[in-house]
Amino acid sequence: MTTTENRQSRLPNPAVLVPELKDIGGALYRATGNGTIPRTTISLVQLRAGQIAGSTYLTVLHTGNLREAGASEESISAVVSWRDAPHFTDAERVALELVESVLTPNPAGERVSDELYARASRHYDDKALATLVMAIGQVCFFLPLALIGKPLPGVSPAEQWTK
Repeated sequence: MTTTENRQSRLPNPAVLVPELKDIGGALYRATGNGTIPRTTISLVQLRAGQIAGSTYLTVLHTGNLREAGASEESISAVVSWRDAPHFTDAERVALELVESVLTPNPAGERVSDELYARASRHYDDKALATLVMAIGQVCFFLPLALIGKPLPGVSPAEQWTK
């Protein structure tokens, strides 16, 4: 359990337990960094995924990534209410709508409609759209680790794991 006295995650370092994790994480980072999608858009999508999942770790991580990429504080703070915020391009909006559709159950039918896919295709060519899909997959791959292992926001991996 995490307390103010014992500032560690719940799990031992997963990269030590499963060394292949470094290779997987590196490959996903390279795949999403192929230049077809701006790093800010990737971080916007990943921040929104962290917010939807209720992960403070992912929210803090991707907020920091957005700052490093030069995003304004207004746009960072508006991600949670992006639909009515004036800070996003149409391409960013459709990317945010895609991640919400993937991560939010839709009782009325399929999560990603043909109409949403068509709108996304107007903003992103096939490679960029595949990269956007990988960016959503990247954050979803690490989501169980963030929620179950509960790494500490803003603490380096070397300092936070229990062993």
